[in-house]
Amino acid sequence: ATRPALMGYGVAMRTKSYRHMSAEERETVSLGLARGYSLRTMATVLGRAPSTVSRELARNTTRGCPYRACTAQVQAAARACQPRRPRKLLDPWLWQYVRTHLAEGCSPEQIAGRLRRAYPDDMGKQLSAETIYVGLYVLPHGELRSELLAALRQARKARRPRARGTDRRGQIPNMTPIAERPAEVATRTVPGHWEGDLIKGARNGSAVGTLVERTTRLVILARMEGTDATSARQGFTKTLRHVPALLRNTLTYDRGKEMAEHEQLAQRLAIQIYFADPYRPWQRGTNENTNGLLRQYLPKGTDLSGYSQRELNAIAHRLNTRPRKCLDFATPLEVYAELRSHSPVALGT
Repeated sequence: ATRPALMGYGVAMRTKSYRHMSAEERETVSLGLARGYSLRTMATVLGRAPSTVSRELARNTTRGCPYRACTAQVQAAARACQPRRPRKLLDPWLWQYVRTHLAEGCSPEQIAGRLRRAYPDDMGKQLSAETIYVGLYVLPHGELRSELLAALRQARKARRPRARGTDRRGQIPNMTPIAERPAEVATRTVPGHWEGDLIKGARNGSAVGTLVERTTRLVILARMEGTDATSARQGFTKTLRHVPALLRNTLTYDRGKEMAEHEQLAQRLAIQIYFADPYRPWQRGTNENTNGLLRQYLPKGTDLSGYSQRELNAIAHRLNTRPRKCLDFATPLEVYAELRSHSPVALGT
């Protein structure tokens, strides 16, 4: 057989997709090796990655003997019949360890980290966070399942599919990405740059808008009539219009659909709105941290529509009069008041 003949045979094989090599592909590999072709050449012939061919040879070549397709096929078939390793969480000790620490408020990631720290040389007592999550959503049933899932911080009854870098919430028209935001915003030396978000109430039926100024950490809360785009635009407009124009330069928001009317908001307030990348909460870290603090006053599962703007202002005042280490233990309100009484120049100049 000539090399062109081998290439033609391989091209015909590419029309099918196999997770593991088929008997025909193994014949091609065996023939190619007998003709002295390289692994990369055979990978090209098969339409496979070179690593796939390399692993095939490592797994199914008998020591001291050349690779043979028939022998490789027998070994692969025998390996496929072998039972898989049991789930690690079926181990009674590991299962009890996970249950105990979940009940104490630890996350799967924290549990996995503590196991690695406590038993660095014992792989039998180590788990990944992913293994714990899979075990929690697969192994338990009935009341035990409900109890364990309730111990998770998100407490979802079903696991959400991985996003794989895509945004599940759809696209907002004419977004300006955070990559185009001025560099001065990241330095926090120039005031007037805000981060925004919504805190949702019970069953996502109500919401409160949260705004945080990046330099002073000043918090503003906006009452919302609903959770839709019109309510968000109206709520943020009412609150931000009281901020002096010179201290109202940019707003960085996540990609929530409530910002679908961002162009009208930007035009009304003369503010530039930027959108963080999908699933990158650290790009709005100040706002994310503030939302966590606000949950002390606006607990999850409550109806937020019952709060008046006056009550929301009182809650914001509590945070704005709290000394902050990052402000040399001044309060956000003190720093903001000083900025309002002077020209909005960089702090410390």
